[in-house]
Amino acid sequence: MAENGAIEGAQPQVQMKVLGQFIRDMSFENVMAQKGTGTEAQPDVSVQVNLDAKKRTAENQYEVITKLIIQSKVKETGDVLFVFELEYVGIFNIEGVPEDQLHPFLLIECPRMLFPFLRRIVSDVTRDGGFPPLNLDNIDFVAIYRNELARRQAETAAEQPTQ
Repeated sequence: MAENGAIEGAQPQVQMKVLGQFIRDMSFENVMAQKGTGTEAQPDVSVQVNLDAKKRTAENQYEVITKLIIQSKVKETGDVLFVFELEYVGIFNIEGVPEDQLHPFLLIECPRMLFPFLRRIVSDVTRDGGFPPLNLDNIDFVAIYRNELARRQAETAAEQPTQ
């Protein structure tokens, strides 16, 4: 046993602390109000999610960026009702994650931790923008991560010259 009571040779315990979170950029455009028209039509909502992570200068600190692009259109006509863009940042202190597992941890666990706050912002802004509050469904960050890995592998394979 080591001095601190930990078993020698054991994996260090994963520690994740949210040091801060904030909106870096946000835009909500109520297209219907700008046109001077209203509608009671059935909306068709699309949500695009982009993730990024960066190492900060302080030891064990990372910045994780979740960018949402939400567009709502009238199902029948395709007319745009609103466009909402949100770039939300979390600053994390992460310790005990092996280097080979850090990338998926940053792009899966960290956004998952911030998601309830994103959902609340989206709901409040769409309501304040003149629409019924949009309550986002849960986002599968594991699937997003896997899809991005597959896309990058396909891109790399396409760049390789065939022999």
